[in-house]
Order: sequence, then C-alpha cells, then structure tokens
Amino acid sequence: MIIADYQKGLTEAEVEAAIANGDVNFTPEKITKTTADIIKDNVVTLFNGYNLLIGIALAFVGAYSNMAYLAIIALNITIGILQEVHAKKLVENLSLLSMPKATVVRNGKQIEIEVEKIVLHDTIIFDMGKQVSADSIVSHGAVEVNEALLTGETDVILKKIGDHLLSGSYIVSGKCFAQVEHVGIDNYATKITHEAKKHKQVFSELQRSMRKVTQFTSFLIIPLGIVLFLEAYYLRSDVLKVSVVATAAALLGMLPKGLMLLISISLATGVIKLSKKEVLVQELFSLESLAQVDMLCLDKTGTLTEGKMSVESVHTVEHRMLNQPNEQLIQLFLGAVEDNNATFLAMESHFGKIMPEKVLATIPFSSERKWSSATIADIGTIILGAPERLGATSLPPEVEALIATGMRILVFGFTPEEIKEPVLPKNIEIIAAVSLIDPIRQNARATLDFFREEGVHVKIISGDNPLAVSQIAKQAGFENYEAYIDMSDIELEAIPQIVTLYDIFGRVSPQQKKSLIAALKSLGHTVAMTGDGVNDVLALKEADCSIAMAEGSDAARQVSQLVLLNSDFGSLPSVVMEGRRVVNNATKLASIFFIKTIYSVLLSVICLILLIPFPFIPIQITLIDLAIEGYPSFFMSFEPDNRRIKGHFLPTVFRRAIPNALTIILAILAVMVISNFSVMDAMDRVTIMYYLIGFVSILGVIKASKPLNKLRVFLVATVFIGFYTAAILFADILHISRLSGTPLLVFFVLALCTIPIELFATKATNTLFKKNKIHKYNRRPE
Repeated sequence: MIIADYQKGLTEAEVEAAIANGDVNFTPEKITKTTADIIKDNVVTLFNGYNLLIGIALAFVGAYSNMAYLAIIALNITIGILQEVHAKKLVENLSLLSMPKATVVRNGKQIEIEVEKIVLHDTIIFDMGKQVSADSIVSHGAVEVNEALLTGETDVILKKIGDHLLSGSYIVSGKCFAQVEHVGIDNYATKITHEAKKHKQVFSELQRSMRKVTQFTSFLIIPLGIVLFLEAYYLRSDVLKVSVVATAAALLGMLPKGLMLLISISLATGVIKLSKKEVLVQELFSLESLAQVDMLCLDKTGTLTEGKMSVESVHTVEHRMLNQPNEQLIQLFLGAVEDNNATFLAMESHFGKIMPEKVLATIPFSSERKWSSATIADIGTIILGAPERLGATSLPPEVEALIATGMRILVFGFTPEEIKEPVLPKNIEIIAAVSLIDPIRQNARATLDFFREEGVHVKIISGDNPLAVSQIAKQAGFENYEAYIDMSDIELEAIPQIVTLYDIFGRVSPQQKKSLIAALKSLGHTVAMTGDGVNDVLALKEADCSIAMAEGSDAARQVSQLVLLNSDFGSLPSVVMEGRRVVNNATKLASIFFIKTIYSVLLSVICLILLIPFPFIPIQITLIDLAIEGYPSFFMSFEPDNRRIKGHFLPTVFRRAIPNALTIILAILAVMVISNFSVMDAMDRVTIMYYLIGFVSILGVIKASKPLNKLRVFLVATVFIGFYTAAILFADILHISRLSGTPLLVFFVLALCTIPIELFATKATNTLFKKNKIHKYNRRPE
C-alpha cells in the first residue's frame, strides 16, 4: 500500500519516528570477517587442537622444557591475527568508497544516503544499473528488472505502478519511484540468506589442498599416536614420561604447523598491498584465482576505453514525415526519456534537452533491445538505437564510411505510431545519425601486452557493433582484432562451437555473455571477467574471477570479487603479480614444511616395525620448526615471484619434499647401522641423526630458494649458521652432545654423501611425477 506522495516522500519527523521504531534497513553484509572471527579462525584450528593436546600430555608427565613449541605457536597465531586485522581495516576503509548508495525523496527533495539508512516507507529512485536495496512497491514510472541473482531466471521483468521490487534484483532499464515495504531482516534477499549479495565460492587450489592435508593428518595422527604410545609403554616397557615424550615428538613432526599461517599472512599481505593501489579485494582467495587465470574476457567500454563518451559528429538525414528541425526532435526525445547511461549523458551534453508538454509513452534503453523510444503528444515517436535494429539500410555516404571504419554510430528514427510495448514498428524513417567516441586508455596497449606475454588469452565481449569494437581493439594493440563476430543472430546453443573461433564478440546480449564464459570454462579454462555495467552481471557471476570497475553499476560491484576503485584496467597486472607471489611462494616454501612431515611419518612407521623408540624429543623438533622452517619461510614469503603458476599445489610440494625426506630416512638408517659396528655413545648417535636432519633440511631450503639472490643467500647462510650454533650452544637443553672426534667425522662423511643422494632422489622423483603426469595442473575444480 502506497502511503506517501512519491514527489514529497517522508518528512523529517516520519524518518525519525521510523528510526526510533527500529524500522531501518539492515546493514549490508560485511565483506570482511569480524575481529572475533579472525581470532577464532586463527586460534580454533584442528592443528592447534592437536598441539594443545600434545602440550597437555607433556605437562602431565612434567616434560616442561619440551613444551617450548607452544610459545612459537602462540607467536605465530599473534602475527597472523595482527596481519589479518590490519588487512581487514584497510579493506573496510576501501569498501566505504564502493558501498552502494540510494537516492531517496524526503521533504520533497532528492538526497543520496547509505543503503543502511533507508527507513520503512522511504521513497527510493531506481534507474538503470541500481541494485534494489530494500523490498519496495513501484509508486511512479516503470522499470525492467532482472531477478537472476535471486531466482536464477534470466528473463527481464517489467515492473509498473503497484508492482513489487525485490531486494537483490537489479534495474536493467527505465526509472521509477518506489516506496519501501520491508527493511532489514524482513527483506526478501535476507530471508534467502543474502543469496543476492553473496559472491559465489571461489575455487582455491591452496584452500582445497590444505583441506586435504588437514583431513589426511586427522586420519593418520590419532591412530598412529595411540599405537606409538602403546608400543613404547607396553611392549618396550618405557616409563610413562619417556613414552609420552617420544610419541609427542613423532606427532609434532607430522604437523606442518606454520604452513597455514604462511598462506594466511601471504594473502593478507597481498590484500594490504593492493589496497594501497586502490584495488578492493572482496574475496581473499580471488587473488589466487586471478593468478591462475589463462583466459581474460573484457568489456570494451570502461576497460579498453575510458568510458567517457562524447558526440563526435551529427549527420542529418532527409525525411518526409516532419517539418520540425532534427535537433529539436532530439532535444525533445532526451527530455522525455529517463535513461542515464554514458551514451545518453553524452547526447544530453551535446544537444541539451527540452521537456515535452506531454509524453504519451516511453520505452527505456536496455542491453537486450539496444534501442529506446519516446512517444510525444502531437508529434509521434522518436527512437534511438543501433542502425541495424532500426532497419537503417540507407544512410548518407559519409555515415556509411564511418561505419566501415568502425566508428560507433547510433541513429535517430521517427514513426507516427505510438510505441507502448518494446516492439518496433516497420515504418521507421531515419532522421539523423550520430557518431560517438570513447578515448582509449593510455595504458591499454601495455596491459594487453602484459597478458599476452604472460600466456593469458584475451577475448573482448561487447554490446557494440563488432566492427567498431574491432577497430578500437586494433588501436589498443589487440593482436587478433580481425577475428570478430556479430552475435545478434547467434543462438545460445551455438556458442560452444564458435567460442574458440573468434576473439571479439559484438552485439552480445547479457545471456550470451554468460554463455560465452560458461563455454570457455567447460573447455578447461580458468576465466576472469571484467565489467562495469548491468549487462555484465550474469557473466561476472559465472566467471571464476570477477572484476568490476568502481565507476560502474551497483549490481556489478556487488557480485564481483575484486573492485578497481580507480576504474583503471591497468591495475590488473598488479593483482596478477600479487596472486602469483602468494601461490608461488606458498608452493615452494610448503615443501620445506612437508620434508619434516614425510620423514616423521616414515620414521614413526620404521620405529614401530623395529620396536625402537622414536629417536627425537619435542624440543629438538621445535628448533627445526623455528630455525629451518619458520625463519626463512617468513621472510621469503614477502618476496616477489612473478613466474607463471605451473602444476598442482600438493603434487608440486610433494615432488620437492620427498627426495629430502627419503634422504633423511636413509641417513638415519645409515647411522643406526654404523652404530652397531662401532663404539658410539647413544647421545652421539642421536646428535649425528639430528645434525643430518638439519643438513638435508637446509638442502631443501636451498632448493626452495632457487634462483638465489642476495637475500636468499643471506637467509640460507644464517639458517645454516643459526641452526648449528643453537645446537651447540643449547646442547644440554636439546639433550644432544657436542660432537668431536670420530662422531664428528662420521657426520661430515654422511653429510657429504647425502648431497648426491638428494640430487639423485630429486631427479628420480621428477621423472616419476613427469611420467605419471602427476604434476599437470587441472584448471577446473574436482
């Protein structure tokens, strides 16, 4: 029920009464986690749960020195929380710039407010590109809406006076005044769990891989821990403390404790860096998605071009139907319609407008129709649209010449008939042709060159004339500018067959855009889509990674994972490089963590079979965690790494870690064999094993550091010096000896032997993985 005059809206007193009554719109769903969620996600994890249980067991038997690892974990958690909170604050500050606003009528004036300040019975003005922010009833005017984000149905629906607008839908064309009927939790979109505002789940190789690691660890660590303890306590009759300490060391070695922290910090750092470049990251793992992209689909307007349309020239066409000057007819048309896109604003800036005395009917512009009309009393109907849509087969030679060069041309037509429905009559006479220009971005050529050099295939998808798009692409340095097609008469079913044949698609409808993205994904590509208009929303939602321009429509920004706040296409290379830094660094550094995980599992199994105790204790594992894993990984994770991403995360990590882990196992077995044929103190034997673990693990650090640079050489050197210095200085705390004489010689000989063994194991592992194609990257999620 309409209770307020759409021209006056609510009074100030009525607004205050609504606020006092709590009838205020729900605050938009935040794109960042709350601080409490960040703390919970960093503290309440399965790995932390295992670490805590192991710590409790060690405390129970009084092995307090072996609980030092808990301090390292606490430090890691603190660093992770601080970094994520810092990123959260930056993102929230940036999101204020991208937050949708609503134009409401209050006290007879139109004002712009944040959507969360809308109150019940407010009158909101909706026009093309706006997302409906609260359930409303149309009180004046008419609009076409798309409810695909709510219902999945892509059909455009006409909404007239008295019809309901659902929150989460978006305006395709037209303009209306609508009175709010629901706010907050009563909104339709809220009732279906904010489905309209949610971004689709990002496919993340890192996230999926870590989930597998967690599942495998959960499956393995509990039964193996129980068996290790029972064997030590009952079969070998070790005292309780010795049994618990040995079991704890084995289990702690299996947990890649700092790996999740490493990935989280890397992603948070990427978000922080991009925030400073005015890129709003609305989905954390979308950085990884864009880094994996091998197919980029661009909308021409606002991407290759600046989106600043202007009229270049006007060409009058002789006609028989009217005596009024063409320019006056155009001004009357612009005064009658309520379209507000870049084309109409350019027309209005050039021609000005005259408000007709009486408008009988208007059909707003839409991306589907590609025309609009206004029927004016005592004159007739004036139509603006693409030449082919208005049947403009005979145009002045100079206009035909402009079309042949790819210039964007729109024509004005006239018919005496009244157009009430979105169907064009056949008796349209062309009265004028207008050419428009949109400057090409200065960095468009450099950006296209970047993606070409990086192996990312680019396709241009536009609603404009394909020849015009082709010419603009040529000027921007697009290589395959001649491979274009007009999609006007292409059925959706034919899109999978043509999607690989062309690189420029013109006269594309919103549904066709979505189908093009889906077809590319079905071929195994990881697809990114950039867009700014309401006609891009379905394609953005379909893409693996969606990127919106801040100057674009509310709907496009709301569904996109990344928003370029400076609306600069040239910012994309920075995003790609940040994503590559995260993925490449996480992949190569994870191998350092998994060396310990693999040899700990294998050594535990060997100890079970041979009925011997696990040779190490938790405090010794802690030094490896800190000096060999944590220290170099933390600093190297911030380094740039712009190389193309190759291979699956887990197979690549295991391919790099297995050779070192196997070399460590062989070295430990060699020490066991040698100790049986020589008089070697038990502590010396453990020390040699421990030193060898450190040495081969450092070989893993060197492998992860390639290609070496000054920083990486420094890190490797300090890891080597730091580990062995700490092992000697704190030998008593670590329960190892200070090697000398024969034991020291045995260590040096075995250490030298591990180098060729590790090289051979690496070569054999690479051959095995290559032969079985285990490393091949599958671009689609399983």
